[in-house]
Amino acid sequence: MKSKSALYLSLNLFLLVTVSATHGAQALTKVIMTTGSFSEREAAMYVAQDQGMFRRYGLDLTFVHVRSGPIGMAAIASGETQLHSGSATGAVLGAAAEGTDLVFVAGIINKLIGNIMASPKIKTPADLKGKVIAVTSASGGSWMFTTLALEYWGLDAKRDGITFRILGDESVRSQALLNETVAATHLGYTFSAPLIQRNFTNLGDLAKLPIPFQSTGILTTKRFMNVSPEIVETVLRGLVDSLAFVAQPENKPAVLKSLMKGLRLKNVEQALEGYDTLANIYERKIYPRADGVRNVIRLLGQTNEKIRKLKAEDLVDDRFVRKLEKEGRF
Repeated sequence: MKSKSALYLSLNLFLLVTVSATHGAQALTKVIMTTGSFSEREAAMYVAQDQGMFRRYGLDLTFVHVRSGPIGMAAIASGETQLHSGSATGAVLGAAAEGTDLVFVAGIINKLIGNIMASPKIKTPADLKGKVIAVTSASGGSWMFTTLALEYWGLDAKRDGITFRILGDESVRSQALLNETVAATHLGYTFSAPLIQRNFTNLGDLAKLPIPFQSTGILTTKRFMNVSPEIVETVLRGLVDSLAFVAQPENKPAVLKSLMKGLRLKNVEQALEGYDTLANIYERKIYPRADGVRNVIRLLGQTNEKIRKLKAEDLVDDRFVRKLEKEGRF
């Protein structure tokens, strides 16, 4: 029996596909991509949709934000969706360990990004001992980013009495930090900016830490990749076009507009901080990163034998990216 979350996703996907079919002027190939993230990391997807970059290649791509990674994994495993935009997290590796034939076909961001934001009372990472940190979900992206940062700083949640509280997406977590109901949380640059202006402590920009990680990438199943390779390749073509568009300074107004729309921001100033980071976080050559996946297997494999047995090389396939590079697309 499906969970309420799965049923909710199914209903939304049905409505989205129905609306798309009703308004489509051409017979485009329909494909659905989910994401459990809600930050400036998704700018390339927002721009690609707003600028019609998938449609130019004959794709009607619906980008669906779901509440968490596990919901996205359940949808892709059942065949309700074909692709997922996300990081190497507990949800992804857990699904792979349980038999879902997942594979990263591209790496749009191949490092940790965002800030570990904390209450003004917190001055150093060591001050997090005994405190509560907000995350989106257990073993999800924000938890993963935070745990790897804590490890880099020589901290261990269990040993140091650090408690993770599951609260929701970045808008919810930033509000919780603002109200000081939690001591810290990982936030993207867009949601960090207002807190920095209020003198909340930025414990570290994770993009500056030498931690291997497969951050935002494009996931699909080997089954779908082998049956419909042309769709996977076409999705990546649209993304490459979008990344090139984002990188051009003259397109800044359009990118800001897409960020505001995608993140439901009230004014352009809120989108500026996120926009200014894009040039430093997006990859030009979107190869997925096996060593980044391996680092997460190492971390999660300490407590999960099935994940420990996974091989990073089996979860990465760069054939489509190699083809695009040979064509001179980047």
